[in-house]
Amino acid sequence: MTKLILLVDGSVYGESVCDHAAWVATTMGAEIELLHVLGRRDTQSLPTNLSGSLGLGAKHDLLDKLAAHDEERAKLAKERGHAILDAAAAYLADHGVPEVSRRLRHGDLVEALQQVEGDADLILVGKRGEAADFAKEHLGSNLERIVRAAHKPVMVASRKFVPVERALIAFDGGASARKAVSHIAGGQLFKGIPLHLLTVGKDDPGRTDALEAAADELRTAGHNVTTAIRTGEPENVIVDYVEDEAISLLVMGAYGHSRLRNLVIGSTTTDMIRNCHIPLMLFR
Repeated sequence: MTKLILLVDGSVYGESVCDHAAWVATTMGAEIELLHVLGRRDTQSLPTNLSGSLGLGAKHDLLDKLAAHDEERAKLAKERGHAILDAAAAYLADHGVPEVSRRLRHGDLVEALQQVEGDADLILVGKRGEAADFAKEHLGSNLERIVRAAHKPVMVASRKFVPVERALIAFDGGASARKAVSHIAGGQLFKGIPLHLLTVGKDDPGRTDALEAAADELRTAGHNVTTAIRTGEPENVIVDYVEDEAISLLVMGAYGHSRLRNLVIGSTTTDMIRNCHIPLMLFR
């Protein structure tokens, strides 16, 4: 049984994240665990420094009021968290996933995820969270932190779910890219979906051999594979390839020493994720 951890919040990505999860669950018979994390800013309003010109009695008065406010704020945040989990579970039930587990945690999102990801096979999160500024196309502030910290593949949902008809694996021959290929070859999620393997760089024997070895592994597992080697800036080549070949999902390594495996760090990834309006599956 595959286990999927689905990170849910109150963002507009809620339905899309659930749609992606329903696709994974129905394709693989996956178990879904919904996770909502109450951050410290959701439950605490008490200032760290109350020094100033207030008299002692006024300070005590204010502290009492703030404490009561914090208690009510924490209670409402918890109720809201349960409501988000309930709504996601109901949405998934309506889309063919009747049984899910729910978990509400307090504290830092990444720390909470690290505590529960041990028996999971995949983590799914929206491209943007509640605090993202959509007018400026800001990505979720926790997205890079999650990908850096997670030990399992991370699927990043796009704004709207579209059935996956073609998948692209950005392949540079590194450890994370090979891990992605082996994961896909050994699993069921991509069965019947045409796969494209793309390497960015000069067409030399080393790159060709590595690319064909990866393609052979996938073909042996029953996949239909198209290979390509393109020159240029990786982020531009990948975006163009996604558009030209009508790619529905991009698979890539998250870390490494080459530019391609290093895309998730910094503005290059931000630009690519903005311009590729499709989900990504990231491997460390």
